[in-house]
Amino acid sequence: MPQVISLIGTSNSGKTTLLEKLIPQIISHGFRVGVLKHHTHEFTFDIPGKDTWRHKQAGAEVVVLATPYGIGLVKDIKKELSIDNLIRQYYQDVDIVITEGYKNGPYPKIEVYRANNHKPPLSGRDESWIAFAADKPIDTQLPVLDINDVSSLATFIISNFFTPQL
Repeated sequence: MPQVISLIGTSNSGKTTLLEKLIPQIISHGFRVGVLKHHTHEFTFDIPGKDTWRHKQAGAEVVVLATPYGIGLVKDIKKELSIDNLIRQYYQDVDIVITEGYKNGPYPKIEVYRANNHKPPLSGRDESWIAFAADKPIDTQLPVLDINDVSSLATFIISNFFTPQL
């Protein structure tokens, strides 16, 4: 099973922007990266009127769009799947899965914090919090990594989750 780490934070804290910059940094170290985005709202797939959308609207419980370069899958579920279930089913060919969200999940968390968001850091911290990626100092015992130094953040993740190759 791949390593799993969660980027968490309040809305508009910059999680997606940081993740966009972090993925290529981790890949540059030779690791295969997967992302699992947690979304609490209804999910829509495809553009209204397109074939796969029409298939889903017609009542198909599973719709897969397959190309020579990738696949897209929409499947009805009765209840939300756990992170572990999703990873077992879809992420076996990557070295690390970075989740965006899942602040109540069981995996190690790095909280993304931006002062200009005008929201305090998340409450309810537990032992799964391992660091902050922030744009200003935070009063905490955890490491606070510069959100603008993505290379150092990638190094932190790699050094904490992967054994060096000798």
